[in-house]
Amino acid sequence: MMNNQPLVFLSMLCLSLAAKAQAPKLYKDLIFQEITIDKDQNYAPKDEKQDTKSHRFDLYQPKGDRSTARPLMIWMHGGGFRFGSKDVPEIKLWCKDFAQRGYVCAGINYHLNKKTTSFNFDQLQKSCYYAVQDAKMAVEYFKQHYKQYGIDPDKIILAGNSAGGMIALQAAYVTDSELAKMARLNEQGQPGLLKVAAVVNFWGGIFDINWLKNARVPIVNVLGNKDRVMPPTHKDGPLFGGIDIHNGADKWHIPNELKIFDGYAHQLERHFNPVFPAGKATRERWLEATQFAADFLYSTVLK
Repeated sequence: MMNNQPLVFLSMLCLSLAAKAQAPKLYKDLIFQEITIDKDQNYAPKDEKQDTKSHRFDLYQPKGDRSTARPLMIWMHGGGFRFGSKDVPEIKLWCKDFAQRGYVCAGINYHLNKKTTSFNFDQLQKSCYYAVQDAKMAVEYFKQHYKQYGIDPDKIILAGNSAGGMIALQAAYVTDSELAKMARLNEQGQPGLLKVAAVVNFWGGIFDINWLKNARVPIVNVLGNKDRVMPPTHKDGPLFGGIDIHNGADKWHIPNELKIFDGYAHQLERHFNPVFPAGKATRERWLEATQFAADFLYSTVLK
């Protein structure tokens, strides 16, 4: 009689390996069903009472998670440095999604400038400089309070869409003196570069592509190739967009990935209009972008 034990063992081994391969991975996949949100915290405790709105943040955490060295994502909203807040739908969606993967997420406010418009490049540069100072303040706050929030201070990731993506890029790759010189400001700021683990840039841009040479911070870019608000390349606008950043990162050997949504405009809308809320199809594209970024961060920064 033929001995089937080797075949049975091999089948069980294959099933075991398949189960392990399909098991959800922390920080890559959706692990936690529920999250907690602590609203309207302040990353600048010394603020005057009338100015606390600019430095507020909402903290998203996976419910029941007892880990003490989790990656932190700091999310910054878009709005052209004139509008928006941590309460816009996309920031809440991304913070919740990444918290369900095991991250701690902070959706932050930053100083806005009502003088900033797409036609006033001087004000755009100045607004970006001051918003970057807020982002750096938030990073330093969490580095000082990492035990309180159960995060790894060496795994802080800057993320944002549109103007928020611009802030993340400039904060990670540019010194304060370079930014101040560009914006024609007599500001000192912090010396040296801010140390962060990665940048998630959703349809934002950088003022000078050569600034990428300043640091080897991994970066993931997502954009729509019909974007006219933040064009993907410098030939169509004053900033260097996601395609330029991808090419520059490849040139200078910076770990990076690029995802292009063909036929879509700013915010991954078919036809961008900031007045109307995003529809279901747009939100699904935001979630697709989220998974792409999560895969990149898992394989490049966290694995």
